[in-house]
Amino acid sequence: MHVHSSFSGGESSLEQLASMAKQLGYRGICFTAYPISKREESILKAEIERVKKEAGIEILLGFEARNIKELKFLAKRRGEFDVLLARGGDLKLNREACETPEVDILTHPEFERLDSGLDHVSVKFAAKNNVAIEVNFREILISNKKTRSMILKNMSRNVKLAKKYHATIIICSGGISHYELRDPKVLISFANQLGLELKEAKEAISKTPESIVKKIKERRSENFIIPGVKVIE
Repeated sequence: MHVHSSFSGGESSLEQLASMAKQLGYRGICFTAYPISKREESILKAEIERVKKEAGIEILLGFEARNIKELKFLAKRRGEFDVLLARGGDLKLNREACETPEVDILTHPEFERLDSGLDHVSVKFAAKNNVAIEVNFREILISNKKTRSMILKNMSRNVKLAKKYHATIIICSGGISHYELRDPKVLISFANQLGLELKEAKEAISKTPESIVKKIKERRSENFIIPGVKVIE
Protein backbone atom coordinates (compact mmCIF):
# COMPACT_ATOMS: atom_id res chain seq x y z
CA MET A 1 0.00 0.00 0.00
CA HIS A 2 1.01 3.61 -0.70
CA VAL A 3 3.20 3.85 -3.78
CA HIS A 4 3.61 6.69 -6.27
CA SER A 5 3.50 6.01 -10.01
CA SER A 6 4.48 8.22 -12.94
CA PHE A 7 1.06 9.86 -12.50
CA SER A 8 2.28 11.51 -9.28
CA GLY A 9 6.01 12.08 -9.47
CA GLY A 10 6.98 8.42 -9.47
CA GLU A 11 9.38 6.74 -11.85
CA SER A 12 7.43 3.61 -12.81
CA SER A 13 4.17 3.01 -14.64
CA LEU A 14 1.04 1.63 -13.02
CA GLU A 15 1.63 -1.66 -14.85
CA GLN A 16 5.20 -2.01 -13.54
CA LEU A 17 4.18 -1.32 -9.95
CA ALA A 18 1.17 -3.64 -10.04
CA SER A 19 3.15 -6.45 -11.67
CA MET A 20 5.98 -6.20 -9.15
CA ALA A 21 3.55 -6.03 -6.21
CA LYS A 22 1.88 -9.23 -7.37
CA GLN A 23 5.24 -10.97 -7.82
CA LEU A 24 6.17 -10.02 -4.26
CA GLY A 25 2.98 -11.60 -2.93
CA TYR A 26 0.77 -8.58 -2.29
CA ARG A 27 -2.97 -9.02 -2.76
CA GLY A 28 -3.53 -5.31 -3.22
CA ILE A 29 -1.79 -1.98 -3.64
CA CYS A 30 -2.72 1.70 -3.34
CA PHE A 31 -1.68 4.07 -6.11
CA THR A 32 -1.30 7.45 -4.48
CA ALA A 33 -1.56 10.80 -6.23
CA TYR A 34 -1.62 14.42 -5.16
CA PRO A 35 -4.79 16.44 -5.86
CA ILE A 36 -5.33 16.71 -9.61
CA SER A 37 -7.98 18.06 -11.97
CA LYS A 38 -11.26 16.21 -12.50
CA ARG A 39 -10.16 15.32 -16.04
CA GLU A 40 -6.83 13.89 -14.86
CA GLU A 41 -8.61 12.03 -12.08
CA SER A 42 -10.99 10.40 -14.57
CA ILE A 43 -8.03 9.30 -16.70
CA LEU A 44 -6.24 7.87 -13.65
CA LYS A 45 -9.33 5.97 -12.49
CA ALA A 46 -9.77 4.46 -15.96
CA GLU A 47 -6.10 3.44 -16.03
CA ILE A 48 -6.41 1.82 -12.61
CA GLU A 49 -9.41 -0.23 -13.74
CA ARG A 50 -7.53 -1.35 -16.85
CA VAL A 51 -4.36 -2.32 -14.96
CA LYS A 52 -6.38 -4.03 -12.23
CA LYS A 53 -7.93 -6.38 -14.79
CA GLU A 54 -4.65 -7.02 -16.61
CA ALA A 55 -2.51 -7.57 -13.50
CA GLY A 56 -5.09 -9.51 -11.50
CA ILE A 57 -4.47 -7.57 -8.29
CA GLU A 58 -6.67 -5.25 -6.22
CA ILE A 59 -5.75 -1.60 -6.80
CA LEU A 60 -6.99 1.29 -4.69
CA LEU A 61 -6.83 4.99 -5.53
CA GLY A 62 -5.44 7.23 -2.81
CA PHE A 63 -4.97 10.98 -2.65
CA GLU A 64 -2.28 12.49 -0.44
CA ALA A 65 -2.73 15.96 1.05
CA ARG A 66 0.45 18.05 1.22
CA ASN A 67 -0.99 20.83 3.37
CA ILE A 68 -4.03 21.62 5.51
CA LYS A 69 -5.88 23.31 2.64
CA GLU A 70 -5.57 20.18 0.48
CA LEU A 71 -6.56 18.00 3.44
CA LYS A 72 -9.79 19.91 4.02
CA PHE A 73 -10.54 19.85 0.29
CA LEU A 74 -10.01 16.09 0.03
CA ALA A 75 -11.94 15.39 3.24
CA LYS A 76 -15.00 17.05 1.69
CA ARG A 77 -14.66 14.78 -1.37
CA ARG A 78 -14.03 11.69 0.75
CA GLY A 79 -16.58 9.49 -1.00
CA GLU A 80 -15.04 9.98 -4.46
CA PHE A 81 -11.87 7.91 -3.96
CA ASP A 82 -10.59 5.03 -1.84
CA VAL A 83 -7.85 6.17 0.56
CA LEU A 84 -7.09 9.57 2.08
CA LEU A 85 -3.49 10.09 3.13
CA ALA A 86 -1.79 13.12 4.68
CA ARG A 87 1.84 13.78 3.80
CA GLY A 88 3.55 13.88 7.17
CA GLY A 89 6.47 16.01 8.26
CA ASP A 90 4.88 19.37 9.03
CA LEU A 91 3.80 19.54 12.68
CA LYS A 92 0.54 21.36 11.97
CA LEU A 93 -0.43 18.95 9.20
CA ASN A 94 0.53 15.96 11.36
CA ARG A 95 -1.78 17.20 14.11
CA GLU A 96 -4.62 18.12 11.74
CA ALA A 97 -4.43 14.69 10.10
CA CYS A 98 -4.64 12.92 13.46
CA GLU A 99 -7.70 15.00 14.35
CA THR A 100 -9.50 14.28 11.05
CA PRO A 101 -11.62 11.08 11.04
CA GLU A 102 -11.73 11.05 7.22
CA VAL A 103 -7.96 10.43 7.07
CA ASP A 104 -6.86 6.80 6.70
CA ILE A 105 -3.07 7.16 6.87
CA LEU A 106 -0.61 9.75 8.14
CA THR A 107 2.47 9.04 6.04
CA HIS A 108 6.01 9.33 7.47
CA PRO A 109 5.25 11.87 10.25
CA GLU A 110 8.98 12.25 10.95
CA PHE A 111 9.83 13.12 7.32
CA GLU A 112 12.76 15.58 7.07
CA ARG A 113 12.54 16.33 10.80
CA LEU A 114 15.01 16.23 13.68
CA ASP A 115 12.23 14.91 15.93
CA SER A 116 9.54 12.27 15.39
CA GLY A 117 6.83 14.74 14.38
CA LEU A 118 4.32 13.35 16.88
CA ASP A 119 3.54 13.71 20.56
CA HIS A 120 1.19 11.89 22.91
CA VAL A 121 -1.68 14.30 22.17
CA SER A 122 -1.54 13.74 18.40
CA VAL A 123 -1.24 9.98 18.78
CA LYS A 124 -4.24 9.89 21.12
CA PHE A 125 -6.26 11.70 18.46
CA ALA A 126 -5.00 9.23 15.83
CA ALA A 127 -6.16 6.33 18.00
CA LYS A 128 -9.56 7.95 18.59
CA ASN A 129 -10.10 8.71 14.89
CA ASN A 130 -8.61 5.46 13.58
CA VAL A 131 -5.85 7.22 11.64
CA ALA A 132 -3.01 4.80 10.88
CA ILE A 133 0.55 5.97 11.58
CA GLU A 134 2.82 4.92 8.73
CA VAL A 135 6.26 3.37 8.90
CA ASN A 136 7.71 4.21 5.48
CA PHE A 137 10.58 1.95 4.39
CA ARG A 138 11.69 4.26 1.58
CA GLU A 139 12.92 6.80 4.12
CA ILE A 140 15.58 4.32 5.18
CA LEU A 141 16.19 3.06 1.66
CA ILE A 142 17.27 6.48 0.37
CA SER A 143 18.93 7.75 3.57
CA ASN A 144 22.66 8.09 4.14
CA LYS A 145 24.80 7.13 7.13
CA LYS A 146 24.49 10.62 8.57
CA THR A 147 20.69 10.68 8.71
CA ARG A 148 19.76 7.00 8.97
CA SER A 149 20.27 6.60 12.71
CA MET A 150 18.17 9.71 13.42
CA ILE A 151 15.34 8.49 11.17
CA LEU A 152 15.37 5.07 12.83
CA LYS A 153 15.28 6.69 16.26
CA ASN A 154 12.30 8.86 15.31
CA MET A 155 10.46 5.94 13.73
CA SER A 156 11.04 3.87 16.85
CA ARG A 157 9.67 6.67 19.00
CA ASN A 158 6.50 6.87 16.92
CA VAL A 159 6.07 3.10 17.12
CA LYS A 160 6.47 3.32 20.90
CA LEU A 161 3.90 6.13 21.15
CA ALA A 162 1.45 4.30 18.89
CA LYS A 163 1.73 1.13 20.97
CA LYS A 164 1.33 3.02 24.24
CA TYR A 165 -1.84 4.85 23.14
CA HIS A 166 -3.23 2.03 20.97
CA ALA A 167 -2.98 3.84 17.64
CA THR A 168 -2.88 1.76 14.46
CA ILE A 169 0.44 1.26 12.65
CA ILE A 170 0.82 0.48 8.95
CA ILE A 171 4.03 -0.51 7.14
CA CYS A 172 4.49 0.68 3.54
CA SER A 173 7.24 0.45 0.96
CA GLY A 174 6.47 4.03 -0.06
CA GLY A 175 8.19 3.33 -3.35
CA ILE A 176 8.21 5.70 -6.32
CA SER A 177 9.71 2.96 -8.51
CA HIS A 178 8.85 -0.73 -8.83
CA TYR A 179 12.47 -1.41 -7.86
CA GLU A 180 11.78 0.18 -4.47
CA LEU A 181 8.96 -2.20 -3.55
CA ARG A 182 9.94 -4.73 -0.91
CA ASP A 183 8.88 -8.26 0.02
CA PRO A 184 6.36 -8.23 2.90
CA LYS A 185 8.78 -10.34 4.97
CA VAL A 186 11.43 -7.61 4.66
CA LEU A 187 8.97 -4.98 5.88
CA ILE A 188 7.86 -7.21 8.76
CA SER A 189 11.47 -7.73 9.82
CA PHE A 190 12.09 -3.98 9.57
CA ALA A 191 9.08 -3.17 11.76
CA ASN A 192 10.22 -5.78 14.26
CA GLN A 193 13.53 -3.95 14.59
CA LEU A 194 11.65 -0.72 15.31
CA GLY A 195 9.90 -2.21 18.33
CA LEU A 196 6.89 -4.13 17.05
CA GLU A 197 6.42 -7.71 18.15
CA LEU A 198 6.36 -10.19 15.26
CA LYS A 199 2.57 -10.56 15.50
CA GLU A 200 2.14 -6.77 15.57
CA ALA A 201 4.46 -6.33 12.58
CA LYS A 202 2.50 -8.90 10.55
CA GLU A 203 -0.77 -7.16 11.43
CA ALA A 204 0.68 -3.80 10.35
CA ILE A 205 1.10 -5.12 6.81
CA SER A 206 -2.04 -7.27 6.64
CA LYS A 207 -4.72 -6.52 9.23
CA THR A 208 -4.34 -2.73 9.05
CA PRO A 209 -4.74 -2.52 5.24
CA GLU A 210 -7.68 -4.92 5.51
CA SER A 211 -9.35 -2.66 8.07
CA ILE A 212 -8.86 0.32 5.73
CA VAL A 213 -10.54 -1.63 2.91
CA LYS A 214 -13.38 -2.44 5.31
CA LYS A 215 -13.77 1.29 6.08
CA ILE A 216 -13.92 2.01 2.34
CA LYS A 217 -16.82 -0.42 1.94
CA GLU A 218 -18.59 1.08 4.96
CA ARG A 219 -18.24 4.62 3.55
CA ARG A 220 -19.85 3.51 0.31
CA SER A 221 -22.75 1.86 2.11
CA GLU A 222 -26.14 3.56 1.78
CA ASN A 223 -26.36 3.52 5.59
CA PHE A 224 -23.16 5.55 6.08
CA ILE A 225 -23.59 9.13 7.32
CA ILE A 226 -20.25 10.32 8.78
CA PRO A 227 -17.29 8.43 10.34
CA GLY A 228 -18.67 6.59 13.36
CA VAL A 229 -22.32 7.22 12.46
CA LYS A 230 -24.51 5.01 10.28
CA VAL A 231 -28.15 4.05 9.91
CA ILE A 232 -29.06 0.75 11.57
CA GLU A 233 -32.02 -0.99 10.00
